[in-house]
Order: sequence, then structure tokens, then C-alpha cells
Amino acid sequence: MAKNSTSSTTVPDTAWLGRGRHLGPEPERDVRRNLIALKAAGVLDDFLDLDPVEAARSTVLHPRDEAADPGPTARRLFEARWRVADDITVRAQLTTYEPESRRKGDEGVGWILAAEAEHAWDVHWPSPATMFWPDSDQIPWDRDAVANLRLRTPNHLPKDDDELRHLLRECSRQSWFVHVVVHEAMTPDVRGQRPVSEWLPPSLRHRVVEHRGTPEQAQIADFAMKRELNVRMPRGGAVVLPTTPPGSWYDADRYTVRTVFLDGSEPAELLDRIREFAALPQPLPADAEQALTRLRRGWHLLTPQEELVHAQAMVAQYAEALDAMTTSRDLYKEAAEAAHAALAEASGGPGAAILPGPRPVKPEASPLSSLTKAFGRLRGPNK
Repeated sequence: MAKNSTSSTTVPDTAWLGRGRHLGPEPERDVRRNLIALKAAGVLDDFLDLDPVEAARSTVLHPRDEAADPGPTARRLFEARWRVADDITVRAQLTTYEPESRRKGDEGVGWILAAEAEHAWDVHWPSPATMFWPDSDQIPWDRDAVANLRLRTPNHLPKDDDELRHLLRECSRQSWFVHVVVHEAMTPDVRGQRPVSEWLPPSLRHRVVEHRGTPEQAQIADFAMKRELNVRMPRGGAVVLPTTPPGSWYDADRYTVRTVFLDGSEPAELLDRIREFAALPQPLPADAEQALTRLRRGWHLLTPQEELVHAQAMVAQYAEALDAMTTSRDLYKEAAEAAHAALAEASGGPGAAILPGPRPVKPEASPLSSLTKAFGRLRGPNK
């Protein structure tokens, strides 16, 4: 996958985006099993399992579109379609990637997930992550691509000041997820070790990375966060971290919670701040913009109605092209005849030199041949 950078646009309110790592031996097998099970249960309308090279070549909506190419390190591409709420259709693509390098920290198989609904996304809808990945702690798919942080369990902050600052810098600049730091006023018991994400709505649950600072890390965490991100870490409280550069709407005081009781009770104020932060316009990373473009322009899993509409659009498109070719031929013929007449009149008789007429159209360039080739592109594994 290409290195991440931030574009000037924001994430559309219809989209759900995620990027992470799977640390297990056979990630594609885990995806296939989950897709098969969910389709059998009626959760999914349908899904496809595609080789990325062939998928790019056989793109239905935009043939030979470079935007549909997931890149040379792509291993596999999966598409799934399901419905939520009042028959709102959601389309999603999951692409798995080879690690960028073999150095420590890059182990595992990378993945990018882009989902888009027909209407604005509702956080109470099912998480797209669990449509592809099993919602089980036994399957290690839930690692952020940044520093291998877990999505579904608290991650303890590094004790070294330099490591901590480096981590905060990476998370704010490169991660696609919402990052929350919680400071433990005292070491919590088992109930207090529950991740905050357990109380979040389904579609937000897999978009949050939770960091935990131990009681003795209050000062070091506060100093590092103040220096790197210009936010403070309240003792026994929490803060939702900004992105870098921070949006104009980000207010450090607004997204700082002074007290969080880690006793197993629901941290209502912190949850409200996370939901509020996630609902605001977020910068769209360049890699995420490319994934969203591939989803929109490189989609294969059409419904029968969509196939019909697409075929009708193709017929109309090539009919227009054929009409333009015919009109152009007629105009050329008229111009040639007018030139012959003018030359004959100017030379004083019919014995004038004859101008060449229009050249015959080669058989391979005929409108019928073009139309046949166009319909050939409609053939695919699901046609």
C-alpha cells in the first residue's frame, strides 16, 4: 500500500473507511468463511471473491479505468452488498495487501475496507468490518496499520517519553481511526479494564483505538500530548486526540473529559464526546480517497436491475456514437460532392480532375463491431 497522506477533502457522510492488519496465517480464508456464513444466514445479499488483476481488467462500470487498479501489492479483493434500515443498500470492498516491508512492525497482511451507503451513514447500522471479518477475539484482524494497535481492547501507552511522542505523532498523522487516551487514576479491576468501545454503536465500535495510561504515567503523558498535539491529559480523565493538522472545529477543552470512572459503569460523557467527534467532517487520507474511488468506479457486484440499466446505458452510448459517425460520413460526402461541382464549374466542363471520394470504413472499425465488443465487456463471473 502507498504511504498515507492527507487530501484537502473530507470523508463523505455516506462512507465508512478502515485500514488495518491481520496477523494470522490465512486472512483471505477468514474473510471467505465469514462471507459464506453471512450470505447463508441472509445477512448479505451477495458477495464476490476476485483476483485483483483480473478485477481491474473486468471492471464493469468503467472498463480499463486505472482508478480501479488496487496496486501491485494487492493480494485479493472482496465485494459484498447488504441492506440496512428501510432497504438502503450498502456496497463494500475489502482489499488485502502484502506488507510494505519485512521490518519489525510491518508483519501481517494489510487490509483496506471502503463501504458506502445510498444515504448518510448511521452509526447504529452493522459494522462493515464484521461483514468481512469474524467478530471474534480469536481472529487477529483488528490491528490498526499504525503501530499494530488493537481496535477492540485498550492499548497501554509506552513508558519511554520518546516512544510515546513518536506514537502520538503517528496516530494523529497516519491512522484512519479515532484515537482516545484514558488515564487510570488507580489500577482498575477486571470491570474497569473493559474497553470503552463496548458501549459504542456497532458502526463506531471498530473505528476507535483506545490508549490507557497507568497511574504513574500522568505527568509523562500530559507532557508528551501537550508538546505533540497541544492537548492536556487530565489525571483520571480522558481526551479524544485531534488529527494533524487539527480541523478548525477541534476544541481541546470540548474533547477533554475531566473524570472517567473505570468501575465497569458506562462512561456516558466520554462516549458522547467520541460520537460527536466521529460525526464531524474528518480529513480524507489520500489512500482512503483512492479506495473510495475504486469502490465507486471499480464495482463488479451488480444486481440484475443494475445490469439492465447499465446495458441500456451502453446501448444508448453506442447508438449516439453510431449516429455521430453516420452524420460525419454524410457531411463529408456532401462536402466532397460540392467540391466536385465547384471544380467542374471552375474548369469549364465535366473533364475536370476527380477528387477522391470518402474512403470505405474498415470492417473491424464498423459500428456493429464496436457494439459487439462493448457487450463483450459485460460478461463476468456473475453474468
